[in-house]
Amino acid sequence: MRQYELIAVFPSEEELFRQGKEAVAAELAKQGARDVKEDDMGDRQLAYEIKKRTRGHYILFTMNLDPQKVVPAERAFKLNANVLKYLFVRAEA
Repeated sequence: MRQYELIAVFPSEEELFRQGKEAVAAELAKQGARDVKEDDMGDRQLAYEIKKRTRGHYILFTMNLDPQKVVPAERAFKLNANVLKYLFVRAEA
């Protein structure tokens, strides 16, 4: 297991944000992520338009995850319409 950080951008609308956040948390649990922590960074103006939206709600997830489970998780995020953007990075120990 390695430590990873995931930054995810969700739509600003409350219902879509909640659905996206729950979907990401469920996918991380499905992939066996441990010690998942969420840091809500709030609603912000986007640098450029994403899916015809100019604002997004940012959440930073930190977790321990098997490296082989990152790609299946990213695939699930890509298919979810309530996840505007995401970025997985390996955290420095």
